[in-house]
Amino acid sequence: MPINETIAHYSDLAFESAFAIYVLAFVLLIAQYATTRADVIAEREARELVEAGAASAPVDTTVPGRLVEEPRKPWSERLGNMALSILVVGVALQVASIVLRGFATDRFPLGNMYEFVTMATAAAMIVGLVALRGQAYRSLWVYVLVVVIPLMFLSATVLYADAAPVVPALRSYWLPIHVTIVATGSGIFLVSGVASLLFLLRMRQPKGEETTSFWGKVATRLPDAQTLDRLAYKTTIIAFPLFGAGVILGAIWAEAAWGRFWGWDPKETVSFIAWVIYAAYLHARATSGWRDTRAAWINIAGFVAMLFNLFIINMVVSGLHSYAGLN
Repeated sequence: MPINETIAHYSDLAFESAFAIYVLAFVLLIAQYATTRADVIAEREARELVEAGAASAPVDTTVPGRLVEEPRKPWSERLGNMALSILVVGVALQVASIVLRGFATDRFPLGNMYEFVTMATAAAMIVGLVALRGQAYRSLWVYVLVVVIPLMFLSATVLYADAAPVVPALRSYWLPIHVTIVATGSGIFLVSGVASLLFLLRMRQPKGEETTSFWGKVATRLPDAQTLDRLAYKTTIIAFPLFGAGVILGAIWAEAAWGRFWGWDPKETVSFIAWVIYAAYLHARATSGWRDTRAAWINIAGFVAMLFNLFIINMVVSGLHSYAGLN
């Protein structure tokens, strides 16, 4: 099947543009993160002055034609709004890069690690736009991008593969079904893992009791521990059945391609281990005695297993799923 080099070039350009936009949004979010505390202090002082002035000299609001000046939004909020706006553009460009790669190769764009990581990070960003849209969650975008940006950098450098046909084993209608579901679930697990990491930090630095250390200053901008724990749980609830369905559909594909449903291939084994870990997290999270840092650590272990499955199994271990496309 001939490759459309022009469309493939536009796909790469869209990916690079999305990466540049994410970096710009990250800088804006860092600036928003740094100015949040100053804005809160200034707002509190202004409110105290207004209350003191109102108590000593009441303002006559009956004068006709007097315009009431609305208070300006603090710098932190304006920077956050700007970052969120360009993140939407970045996600649209990343999705466009996936679609264009598919048109360039005349196949579903999930035939190598570059395309898989692109799909997974796009899923994480789309979930982030939905789950982190509230002002209270705005500060969490910094930590999501801390994971997404390095993954995209690795995808565009170490993992990059030119647009090309896939190996015969992947020329199946199961490719878009199985791999899309697994990639989407992996992307959602990324958001869940970040939330659990921040939950552990919040447990050490409770809201309103932050220390003056570096981690205390970082935790000051975060939501409370309960909010972070709830975010991790809700995203895992969505990702877990998706990932489980992807594993099951992969077994069905394996039976059609290799004549067996399960063969304890390294990829299959680690995927099953990750699924068991996430099942243990959901069970621990539903058990009242484990609704603390223990459940969060299990969730982080599941995220580490997902990263191990993505990089070590694909790039180091040889197996039937060695389709990284790095050669």
